[in-house]
Amino acid sequence: MQTELSKTLGVEHAVFGFTPFPAVAAAISRAGGFGVLGAVRYTAPDELKRDLDWIEAHVDGKPYGLDVVMPAKKVEGVTEADVEAMIPEGHRQFVKDTLAKYGVPELAEGEASGWRITGWMEQVARNQLDVAFDYPIRLLANALGSPPADVVARAHERNVLVAALAGSARHAVKHQEGGIDIVVAQGYEAGGHTGDIASMVLTPEVVDAVAPLPVLAAGGIGSGQQVAAALALGAQGVWLGSIWLTTTEAELPSPKLIEKLLAAGSGDTVRSRALTGKPARQLRTEWTDAWDSADGPGTLPMPLQGLLVADAVSRIQKYEVEPLLGTPVGQIVGRMTSERSVQAVFDDLTRGFEKAVDRINRIAGRSGQ
Repeated sequence: MQTELSKTLGVEHAVFGFTPFPAVAAAISRAGGFGVLGAVRYTAPDELKRDLDWIEAHVDGKPYGLDVVMPAKKVEGVTEADVEAMIPEGHRQFVKDTLAKYGVPELAEGEASGWRITGWMEQVARNQLDVAFDYPIRLLANALGSPPADVVARAHERNVLVAALAGSARHAVKHQEGGIDIVVAQGYEAGGHTGDIASMVLTPEVVDAVAPLPVLAAGGIGSGQQVAAALALGAQGVWLGSIWLTTTEAELPSPKLIEKLLAAGSGDTVRSRALTGKPARQLRTEWTDAWDSADGPGTLPMPLQGLLVADAVSRIQKYEVEPLLGTPVGQIVGRMTSERSVQAVFDDLTRGFEKAVDRINRIAGRSGQ
């Protein structure tokens, strides 16, 4: 599963694996793919440094990258406290009432939330980059599109490729104009933030729109047959995220959450603003239903919604309140039926890829060539 892009980066398979877990990122790179560590949960630079040190020690010299979340436009002088003050009291009360309805206990006195998405704040992301650029990362990806121009320039000075996610060909062209090196065409089926266009339609549209810029296909991909399809559509690789959540190297905080993922079908997800304020595909739960209900107060824009629900999400996860328990995940969750190692996932991907290529060769009359 090698392409021009994978050869440029020195990886065996054109499989780019996004994950919040250092052990998974390292295992992806060791297995011949390209591990990308999600940085959004790191609010303290020392925490990111600790985990990058760990990856360096466990990646066997293989390449890896970092994914940050930062807007293209800079906003000066805005602190987390300033943003917190913008949250309406009615929304805070809705959170309290919903948690009380399901009997969710409070965190222990002095216990901080373990789920803070202040990584959506630009200065936090810039602090992350100050740490990351001291490491030999080969790729910097931004989940909110093209990073600010100075960040792109800073990455290129260090021979780091820059990738940006796009949900439409129009967005992809803007990324190309912003000087990025790789477009991740993320279809509707993907977990987390996603647009309205399915990957089968989106991928070739983006490939044509930004040629000859390399494109990675994302959204609903979790088999070797789908990898082959993505390359047939013109992509130079795939960007996989959800499939790693149920690997043995992952560090999901709740056994009950793993059980829910393994039991879920491809129709058990929903695009909801409940988590961050932007449409994000996740497991459908009574928590997402409450926020999406006409009886609710409506979600707040990013980053207000994420800050509002941070403590609530931590409490739901810590106490494993099953009706409310969820996570961002794509429609590929229907194929995630057992816990497997990262290497086992790669073995399945390569076998499926070979079968798909052989099938197409037979159809084209090239069997045995």
